[in-house]
Amino acid sequence: MKTTLYFFCFLFSVNLALAQLNITGTSFVYNKGSLVFVTNEVNIKDATSNFYLRNEGQLLQGSTVLNGLNKGVGKLSVFQEGTTNNFAYNYWCSPTGNASAGVGNENFGITMLNVPTTNTASTAAINSGSYNGFSSAGFLSIADFWIFRFLAQPGYAGWTHSFSTSNIAAGQGFTMKGTTGTDATDVGEAALNNPGSKQRYDFRGKPNDGDIDITVANGNWTLTGNPYPSAIDLSAFLIDAANCTGIAYFWEQDKSVNSHLLLSYRGGYGTFSPVLRGGSGIYVPATFYSYDITGVLLPLTSSSPMNSYARTFAPIGQGFMIEGNALGTTVTMKNAYRVFQKENAINSVFEKNGQTSHTNSGNFLPPIQSVSGFDYTTVSTDEVPQIRFNTMLNNEAIKQVVLAFDSAATDGVDHAKDAKNPDDSSLDMNFLLNDKEYVISVIQFDENKRIPVSFKCATNAVFKITVVDIRNFDQANAVYLFDSETGLYHDIKNSEYEFSLPTGTYNSRFQITFKNDALSVSGNTVSTVMVVQNNANDLLTVLNPNLIDINTVTLFDITGKLLFNKEKVGTNSSYQYSTASFSDGVYLVKIQSIDGQSKTHKIIVSSN
Repeated sequence: MKTTLYFFCFLFSVNLALAQLNITGTSFVYNKGSLVFVTNEVNIKDATSNFYLRNEGQLLQGSTVLNGLNKGVGKLSVFQEGTTNNFAYNYWCSPTGNASAGVGNENFGITMLNVPTTNTASTAAINSGSYNGFSSAGFLSIADFWIFRFLAQPGYAGWTHSFSTSNIAAGQGFTMKGTTGTDATDVGEAALNNPGSKQRYDFRGKPNDGDIDITVANGNWTLTGNPYPSAIDLSAFLIDAANCTGIAYFWEQDKSVNSHLLLSYRGGYGTFSPVLRGGSGIYVPATFYSYDITGVLLPLTSSSPMNSYARTFAPIGQGFMIEGNALGTTVTMKNAYRVFQKENAINSVFEKNGQTSHTNSGNFLPPIQSVSGFDYTTVSTDEVPQIRFNTMLNNEAIKQVVLAFDSAATDGVDHAKDAKNPDDSSLDMNFLLNDKEYVISVIQFDENKRIPVSFKCATNAVFKITVVDIRNFDQANAVYLFDSETGLYHDIKNSEYEFSLPTGTYNSRFQITFKNDALSVSGNTVSTVMVVQNNANDLLTVLNPNLIDINTVTLFDITGKLLFNKEKVGTNSSYQYSTASFSDGVYLVKIQSIDGQSKTHKIIVSSN
């Protein structure tokens, strides 16, 4: 039999579990920093009835009904903080909707946002009527021009305006820019309403509940997020969401750019992969790009900050992008993903700058209260075993990609493990899986594997690549970038390798390897060929004492630029080539026999 509790005035800071919750008349519930768990519906019945979540207090519910069971014209109030920069976006997903006596989740609009004035009182925000939001004591003006949704769309033109209309359904994400000004009001939270670094918003309305379907489409992105007044286990949602790629993308933006013009934006999407249920997942920071007026990425104009964010859990209000696949048209957010998890730098962050530390100490999460009852003490807080690579793109910005290792992974594309490149830039570096670009590749480790990587540039460009970090992994004694055109292995574990590429896309030339196969690939025959540089006579001599049938003699400079390629060389005992036109420096000579075996020599050309 269900239990109904009627609250007249109840304040608590301890965990409470109820079958259903009714708040009537002028009664209220005030939850300070703790958990209320209701297995069925919440009815905030009257216009004077209220439910306050403060100091990261949270509401969990256990129903499995589509669109939930909650009702009532009273309101739940919950706080969340976003950027104060009125030129930068946050991606949101409201935990509340319109409050009415009808049963189930309702639409949200920014007219339902308030600014707190006391622990329980707040003032409704207003539409600024301009492009700029503003905050001061007891006053919050929001620029509704920047309220957009993105629902299963293929490109930039798919952004649709919501303005101040209440047409944002539960589970739909939306964009909103921040505010200027400050608000020193102290409402008993960890910080002031707006100390100049974050703006506090009061979401007031009917709390979202139950199963929430989110529309997706194959190859298209959807802006969604955490739609509940509690944290969610983001990893659990992504792993279960079979109709999307199982990857979440988070917008990051350069907040030093004080302009609303798209041409001035610098930003990109950070990428989160859960990898496995028992781990903390992988986050790859955004690479910052500029954009033209149609949303196409332009050459970079500044370095990326390499921000790191904890994403295992998604806090209240957090919005993110997902990509649909060919399996279906919806993914479902469920109460089963709801957990009582406060924001922290280890596994749950809404919006902050700075690096997140990582450890290899064999630690696990503490017990976490959840709707599902999952044992979180089985979840390791160690980083997924991984190698992080940084590539400087033409001295303009840094692109980071991650090669990770998991015993359940394949060399193909695995759901909720391998993560597509979120950007489509003409200047880039990525892993290559099924002829598509990826920023996270998860495989089983084998030192004999070769991992294809792609470089591309619209004009001649310089690339600098290195291993920037190895986390929780010690099986790779060496890491090389192999250039199949030169036949050379470049140690990128201990040093940075710099090279130049002419305009083009290079999908088959480069590979990441864990051992140098130069000697074994050369074989016994071509290994007898020798190369001698005679600087006195400006001559390069190839000595072929065993009369091997040589197919090509190819010469490169140290950056990999092709200088000459002599084909069908033959079986003579020696060959000579002039080096009089070459500048002083180091050069690479690749000898390839007719049977495909090869050997590379290094020579030094000097006029001294």
